[in-house]
Amino acid sequence: MANNRSSNRSSGAFDNMKYEVANEIGVTLNKEYNGNLPSRDAGRIGGTIVKKVFADYRNNHPQQ
Repeated sequence: MANNRSSNRSSGAFDNMKYEVANEIGVTLNKEYNGNLPSRDAGRIGGTIVKKVFADYRNNHPQQ
């Protein structure tokens, strides 16, 4: 079973990254409800997060 403390930390980190990325690309996110967010903007946020995670992984795990 997953450790709740670890799960809560990673969820908070993801939320922080989500708001940071949204701010970088000029998308306004509300703290509670974002059901009115166009799917294009949601996709831009998610896609940018994935790019950052992969770039971070590549920078910290160089191929030999």
